Amino acid sequence: MKKYFINVNEEETPKYIIIERHIKKLIDSNKIEDGEKLPSIRVLAQLLGVNNITVVNAYKKLENEGHAVQKMGSGTYAKRKDINRNFKREYSETLKKISGNLQEYIDFTGETPSSSFFPVKLFKDVLNNVLDRDGADALIYQEALGYEGLRKSISNVFWKNRIRSNDILIVSGAQQGIDIVSKALINTNDSVIVEKPTYSGALSVFKWRRADIFEVPMGEDGIDIVKLEKILKKNTIKCFYTMSYFQNPTAVSYSEEKKIQILKLADIYDFYIIEDDYLSELIYDESMVYKSFKSLDKNDRVIYIKSFSKIFLPGIRIGYLIPPANFKESIQNSKINTDISTSSLMQRTLDLYIRKGFWKEYIANIRVLYKNRYIYMEQCLRKHLGDKVDFISPGGGLHFYMKIKDSLKINSITLFRLAKEKKVLLTPGILFYKSPSDGEKYFKLGFSQTDEEGIEKGIKIINNLMEV
Repeated sequence: MKKYFINVNEEETPKYIIIERHIKKLIDSNKIEDGEKLPSIRVLAQLLGVNNITVVNAYKKLENEGHAVQKMGSGTYAKRKDINRNFKREYSETLKKISGNLQEYIDFTGETPSSSFFPVKLFKDVLNNVLDRDGADALIYQEALGYEGLRKSISNVFWKNRIRSNDILIVSGAQQGIDIVSKALINTNDSVIVEKPTYSGALSVFKWRRADIFEVPMGEDGIDIVKLEKILKKNTIKCFYTMSYFQNPTAVSYSEEKKIQILKLADIYDFYIIEDDYLSELIYDESMVYKSFKSLDKNDRVIYIKSFSKIFLPGIRIGYLIPPANFKESIQNSKINTDISTSSLMQRTLDLYIRKGFWKEYIANIRVLYKNRYIYMEQCLRKHLGDKVDFISPGGGLHFYMKIKDSLKINSITLFRLAKEKKVLLTPGILFYKSPSDGEKYFKLGFSQTDEEGIEKGIKIINNLMEV
């Protein structure tokens, strides 16, 4: 009965609402379990020093809002609403609402490098050079594949000319790349495989295409191959979506051995791999060697997607896509039907920025900056949350993925709400699963938008909240 006690005289809010809110919080945090019988009206009224009608009204409000159910002749029982289903909207609206006051928060939700590290003056000089060089031509639409100069730069600098520039398609970021590929390849009721958990933007695209989505759990070096092959044996799979480095949200990177196994299975079972190459530039562990699925692909099974927006500057919205020969035309047509051309000026500016060597310099600088921040955050997590969460050390990227220990009753939605009240923002794991309830005990902490002082302060606050 102790957990039900609350001082109802502390504020001006009606007493029945204070009681209802308190019980609702206990239900949401699993301190009152789903289906648990609530105290009788008389007993709770005596405990809180209120009259019976106050408790009756509190129970009625809980029932009306779906947090309790009354059984005739038996009493009132807790009912845990499926709060997960509508949480995505709540999360999005919360971030929108506070976007203008984000500096007041410790922000662990960021997924891109901080704009404070971006060399604005240098980029502005390059942009002006493009306008001086190309004049009005810099502002006109390009050919469907994208600006030829940028495609040649990508081929030369990132692929050592192993990929022809005519096989590269410029897109407006990774999200558009996933959407374009889905429109070209996936029809209603086609089957796709995703990692469990996976990027919520990809899940949304596949659901919108009305695909049948199969999930394969992630291990420490990629998905479970045995479970993958079980699905492949029983179903005709069109494609497998993967993030090969520092996966969002688990931060896992695939081993070369596992990549080769999956490529072999793609050939045997006739499916394609959509590789979203996410943040592979930010490798801090020197023992990790970069090899994409695409670079290991001998049978043209990989559709490679890369965004410059994730690592460079979100506002420029530029990425590229390398399709297999079989789907090159249909994917190009899908891009044309989605939009005519990605910003010509930004393509030309990025091309010159890469050609002048500024891109490599920028990546080298932020790799050093974020490696230091990564090391510091890992130390803080082990120091302050080591007894409350489990996590892997990814060796790169911009985030860590936490699993709340089973001994703790709190879930990630409750933690998100409590942390928000303390001006700390985190990302609950339910956003990354086909079935949201699978992510209740997980949350993601990014360090791209928060300095070392904020990192330790925020982690200490989360630690305190998890002790409640």
